Amino acid sequence: MIDIKQLRDDPAAFDRALQRRGIEASSSRLLAMDAKRRQVQTELQTLQARRNEASKEIGKLKRDGGDADALVAEIARIKDRVPALESEEKALGEELEALLAGLPNAPAADVPDGKDEAANACVRTVGERRNFPFQPKEHFDVGERLGLMDFEAAAKLSGSRFVVLRGSLARLERALAAFMLDIHTGEFGYTETAPPLLVRDHVLFGTGQLPKFAEDQFRTTDGFWLIPTAEVPLTNLVADRILDEKDLPLRFTAYTPCFRSEAGAAGKDTRGMLRQHQFNKVEMVSIAHPEKSEEEHERMTMAAETVLQRLGLPYRVMLLCTGDMGFAAKKTYDIEVWLPGQGRYREISSCSNCGDFQARRMKARFKGQGDKQTRFVHTLNGSGLAVGRTLIAILENYQREDGSVAVPPALRPYLGGLEIICANG
Repeated sequence: MIDIKQLRDDPAAFDRALQRRGIEASSSRLLAMDAKRRQVQTELQTLQARRNEASKEIGKLKRDGGDADALVAEIARIKDRVPALESEEKALGEELEALLAGLPNAPAADVPDGKDEAANACVRTVGERRNFPFQPKEHFDVGERLGLMDFEAAAKLSGSRFVVLRGSLARLERALAAFMLDIHTGEFGYTETAPPLLVRDHVLFGTGQLPKFAEDQFRTTDGFWLIPTAEVPLTNLVADRILDEKDLPLRFTAYTPCFRSEAGAAGKDTRGMLRQHQFNKVEMVSIAHPEKSEEEHERMTMAAETVLQRLGLPYRVMLLCTGDMGFAAKKTYDIEVWLPGQGRYREISSCSNCGDFQARRMKARFKGQGDKQTRFVHTLNGSGLAVGRTLIAILENYQREDGSVAVPPALRPYLGGLEIICANG
């Protein structure tokens, strides 16, 4: 949520931030609405103060035997005027809040400007791509040849953008999640958490999915929303709370199914597991001190990279430009894994620093010892990693000419020592 006080103090900076996001400047409209609302509030306060003052004068006149009819009439006029002003103030406040809630976070100064992914900046490339003595296949060809990845069965059950995994691939997905969680909890201090998968409106509003991106979500008939990512419930664990400064940072991680309608992805990645309505992901969320959030962002990104390094998967880290960055983020690193079957890098993790944008929506604050005022925390989130996409990367990078797939050494203890995934295994 945009801070209206910052908008009042520097409307030019607000407009520049929106323009960097490709959005038309709107400070003048918002400030006019804010000024009108404050004018109504001032009138209300003046009338209420005058009503209290007149009531005291009436009491004094009655005690002194004076005529209070004029003051009684004045109070009656005030009582008639107040409800209309209260209604106007509420309407202006709701409209202003709705407009502010629909605006994205301001990008950090070091985020490159640009309209789309073409303007993203490569920060680093890690790992060597494998040289195959054969033409590497895409993951769905590998999985279907193994007899362990079934899109046809899933389509009969649920339609497109679903998959049934069997045998060693189902076990591999489970092993990947455990492997990731062990790294994040054991080495990076995240607390493993099992959150609800169904949430209410205010929870999605808090992290920025509502109201702007309702069409991207799945909703039940009784008002629940299926979570699009564990970021949503994990971040909201601190909603409406005042934290103790000494307890920061808080770090949570969770392995959950995620549900997305992919409303804006018509025709994209329709084959395979890259873009599905239901997928599994290990998520990281940090609740940080404002002065430490940039450092926490780098640390979170390193945690996600560590998973790929241990699995021996080549990848690159991209700093997203203003036009490719998510709604709530002020700075985002995308980690893209190399997929030899596609011959290109594809996103496997997105790590974002949201600053105080989500915290304002959730009223998540902290207070230091001796402080009189509270401050908003900074929130960060990152995939650590998308489990299905990691499985894809293993199938494509570890495939063998005979159709089998080697298991990365780091995962073998999670698979009972299994070294090779074979057909129907």
